[in-house]
Amino acid sequence: MSAYDQNDSKLMRKVKENPFVPVGIAGFFAIVGYRLMKMKSRGDTKMSVHLIHMRVAAQGFVVGAMTVGVLYKMYNDYIVKPREEQKATQDK
Repeated sequence: MSAYDQNDSKLMRKVKENPFVPVGIAGFFAIVGYRLMKMKSRGDTKMSVHLIHMRVAAQGFVVGAMTVGVLYKMYNDYIVKPREEQKATQDK
């Protein structure tokens, strides 16, 4: 197995563990790309204000995606798994 294969499998394992991180990264790049295209028609808004708004929107999306990921993981760990374990012990 080459180093490339090991890195690729490590990335896929991380994506499976927390699928909302790639969503956050994709959203970040989508927001930045959209705001950069919109920069041409920003009117009399200063460049610095436009860049600050772009950064805040992108960071907000990433933080939101990470929050949803944490809530999803907590739901699985503390609600779904105990129910499955309880059903497994009742079936025995």
